[in-house]
Amino acid sequence: MSSTVGIKSYAYCLNHAPETGSWYGGTPYEARHSGKEQEYVEALPKHLQTYDQALHYAPNQTYIGGISYDEFEAAATPWTENPLPDDKAGRYGKFGELMPEDEFLGLICACDEFELVWLEKSFAEEVGAKLAKDPVITEAIVQRIIDPKKKHLQDLASIEAECKDRAALALHFGGKVVGCIRSGHPTDACLTAHVLMENLAGKASGVLALLHLLKNSGLAPADLDFVIECSEEGAGDVGQRAGNNFAKAIAEVVGCVNASGCDVRGFCAGPVHAMINAASQVASGARKNIAVVAGGSIPKLYMNSRDHVKKGLKALEDCVGSFAILLVPDDGTCPVMRLDVLGKHTVGAGGAPQAITSSLTFEPLQAAGLTFLDVDRFAPEMQNHEITEPAGAGNVPLANTKMIAALATMKKAIEKADMMNFIKERGVVGYAHTQGHIPAGVPFIGPACEAMKAGKMKRVMIIGKGSLFLGRLTNLADGASFLIEAPTGAPAASAAVSKEDVKALILEALSEIAGKLN
Repeated sequence: MSSTVGIKSYAYCLNHAPETGSWYGGTPYEARHSGKEQEYVEALPKHLQTYDQALHYAPNQTYIGGISYDEFEAAATPWTENPLPDDKAGRYGKFGELMPEDEFLGLICACDEFELVWLEKSFAEEVGAKLAKDPVITEAIVQRIIDPKKKHLQDLASIEAECKDRAALALHFGGKVVGCIRSGHPTDACLTAHVLMENLAGKASGVLALLHLLKNSGLAPADLDFVIECSEEGAGDVGQRAGNNFAKAIAEVVGCVNASGCDVRGFCAGPVHAMINAASQVASGARKNIAVVAGGSIPKLYMNSRDHVKKGLKALEDCVGSFAILLVPDDGTCPVMRLDVLGKHTVGAGGAPQAITSSLTFEPLQAAGLTFLDVDRFAPEMQNHEITEPAGAGNVPLANTKMIAALATMKKAIEKADMMNFIKERGVVGYAHTQGHIPAGVPFIGPACEAMKAGKMKRVMIIGKGSLFLGRLTNLADGASFLIEAPTGAPAASAAVSKEDVKALILEALSEIAGKLN
């Protein structure tokens, strides 16, 4: 089995969803329904970014590849007060796109197989026409929205009645109701309109990322072998609350007719676990290629907005994030993921920050004969600090890098006087939305691979960490890490044995037997 797997391509997308988030993001939804935070609920709409402001926001453009990571590090701060110039603020970047909310609602409708999503007829026609202009959206996807034979095309009165009488959730755009998501069952808590909205939005955002991945890689949908989806949503019914398979559902919409798929879950660490899982299958020859995909989370929208509103700031958590990574056998031309340098946070490691950091960085590096100084960048939990600091959560990537630097000092890899240089030169500035799993190291795979192709970096460590207490099963933390390196320049040794090798072995064995008989 090969110890390296090629990272062929990557895609990162954002779906702007301020109105959806202000209604159904976890914090505003709970505040609205508790009836105890009316002032916050009424003030939130005044703190939302417009789509144009979101386009000009440096972290968003970095995520979709509209500007390079080097440009992002050099950008004037605070980013909210220093919008990018128009020539750096396009809808499409090198990695993906920032989709407007109306088109995202249309894409959610296109991903619905059970006519749970109803759209007002004229709105559906408008978003269908807009989506038809997107370079990755297929005609088949557009037809799912505008097909007059479908029952999801409704008038406004019917949509409002569904919300009033049958527990549907209204969809808003431009301050108006433009559709709804209906309940999937009268009593099943797993099939309420709210849960179905989360799941369909996760599916739709994953579809967009996979479409961009195929475009970026040049791979035909029919040539994709397998999909692993690693978001934080759970789809099921009363009999099995999270049986899932977002992966196969996403592949179906994209037209990956020869692919199968499964889901991997691990809260914020899920994407790193999924990458290790996928790379292992490709390296062993079990799969010829795998797309690791994650859709985003509506409940995480405006998660910290209570503090943003209280402090008179823009509520920035307005995008559903997604990503997709294509892994292939190492042919010597792609940056590689190393399977012999994997960090894991064991059960016995405990929850102390130093122990977690050691298990994810020092221990795998030491086992491979490497030191902290052999890694150009460490990418842990890449949350945007303009979102987290006002809410009291601090600068998460900086705090993680400081811990790595402190550990490097303890292990005599660097001198104490060099800690600040280590943090500046080998840490990363966070630019990801607070979507749980989305910031967990994986946003930097794209910039790292681009830098390696340009000869600017040789080695990067991707780190994902998770808080398992969220499921009320354990107080344990979780974490995993892996190393990315520059292209090897030569194909990795294959785990498979060719027919010629088998023939040679048989002939050799027969020759030995004949020799003994003689």
